[in-house]
Amino acid sequence: METHPDIVEMRQRHALAERAATTPRAQAIEALALLTGLYLAASPWIAGFNGGGFSRLAVNNLIVGIGYALLMSGGFGRAYDRTHSMAWAACALGAWTVIAPWVVAGNVDTTRTVINNVITGLIALLLALAASATARSRSARGAQGAYGGAGR
Repeated sequence: METHPDIVEMRQRHALAERAATTPRAQAIEALALLTGLYLAASPWIAGFNGGGFSRLAVNNLIVGIGYALLMSGGFGRAYDRTHSMAWAACALGAWTVIAPWVVAGNVDTTRTVINNVITGLIALLLALAASATARSRSARGAQGAYGGAGR
């Protein structure tokens, strides 16, 4: 491994991932995103719209919530190079959560499904945007550090 041509770059990426994962902002975003995803997954039973004509919306929220939690938790440390893309995928899940009551359930007669999904979706979207911004700023600073001092 020590003779690998990209060993310096690989070590640098690992160091950036370590620094990014240990910042209070990154840890807060990950924790809040995990909680948001878990709430979204459990929200049909918490808000009480898992029965009746909302069974498809309940399944949708369960799947999207688990997917969101998996995408957003641990992204800063384990997959630093892909964090930016993962955050954008999470943005799409947040936006989908906002429109899902109308697309999946059709005629939404209760306000609790709409309020639940709109608020949770907006929070998910904002957290994903924050994660994307954090990943972008970290990678820009890392590139400056990696290439700014290369000629010295």
